[in-house]
Amino acid sequence: MSLFQNTFWLKRIVVIISIVIVSLILWNTYIFFQKFKEEERAKMKLFASAMKEFGNNPNLDDEFNVEGQVIENTKSIPSILLNEDGSISLHHNLDSLKSLNPKYLQKQLQIMRDQNDPIEISYKNTKKQYVYYRNSDLLYKLKYYPLALLLILGLFLTIIYMGFKSSKVAEQNKLWTGMAKETAHQIGTPLSSLLGWITILRAENIDQMYVNEIEKDVDRLSIIANRFSKIGSLPELKQHNIVSITKTVFNYLESRSSKHISFSFNTSEEIINTQINTELFGWVIENLIKNAIDAMQGKGTFDLFIKNTSKKVKITISDSGKGIHKSQFEQIFKPGFTTKKRGWGLGLSLSKRIIEDYHKGKIFVQKSEIGKGTTFQILLNKF
Repeated sequence: MSLFQNTFWLKRIVVIISIVIVSLILWNTYIFFQKFKEEERAKMKLFASAMKEFGNNPNLDDEFNVEGQVIENTKSIPSILLNEDGSISLHHNLDSLKSLNPKYLQKQLQIMRDQNDPIEISYKNTKKQYVYYRNSDLLYKLKYYPLALLLILGLFLTIIYMGFKSSKVAEQNKLWTGMAKETAHQIGTPLSSLLGWITILRAENIDQMYVNEIEKDVDRLSIIANRFSKIGSLPELKQHNIVSITKTVFNYLESRSSKHISFSFNTSEEIINTQINTELFGWVIENLIKNAIDAMQGKGTFDLFIKNTSKKVKITISDSGKGIHKSQFEQIFKPGFTTKKRGWGLGLSLSKRIIEDYHKGKIFVQKSEIGKGTTFQILLNKF
């Protein structure tokens, strides 16, 4: 059985066991709640009996004081003794200060009516009174105990889910890292051969312009191999002129794009130094430019502007392509999400990781309008 299948069944077993345990606890809590409620009613019936006895025999010896003993036994249960005409005769275990307010007593009486049926007291003189009572504080707490238990279960299951999800993500990252490093290794073999062929071509009577262009593509392959080899490891950041790094990538892609696309590169200063990893940062710029070219479908305008501020370096990349829906501004950075018919949906996800995780910067969609284009912005800290 594979690790995925083991994880699949383990998750379900844990969930089933958790549900069974919680169901048993909830059932026992319900039974205990009902039993406790019955005991409270029995106490109030005893209280009613004591009141009846005292009412029928008002000259009972004070030392016997049945009422006092019963009240002591029911001190945790708020109650109101109501006359036949609806007036309140007395009350027990309610807030002494608030009880001076008739509205408070009427409100408590309504709560008692909603919670429990009254207990009737019939005296010898045909007079009747009614004992109303509400659940004790302990019974209230017991009532909400299942809710607290469900919240704890939800938290427990959330932790389990996050644990499994984290494990799955770690496994996927390990797989992608292995694939990336293997790709870099595989590219390295033909690259060595191509470099040898370039040396031979330079010795031959061949137009050097062609050789130079081939060499640029080989250098590009070498950069790509280096990028893949760095996935999964913390890259080294060094002080570089971000303008020249960006301009190199810009020029390379401009020369290999449609002539119907108007490219524009601008910067507030020619030298803007900041801490970056050249291979990975160049990968981000390349992804954004390629996405813009694809969005314009071979025709439009592309603008890249680098601005130096006191605390940040701002790189703004705009195109006149098809645009992005506002609801997709965050989704496009998630792994696997793509609006293209062909593609893995990894370019922007990698770009976000490179900028935000490795360079501690920020990348986001600044604005976009369907049919008019999209503007991305990268913010890098100045170290």
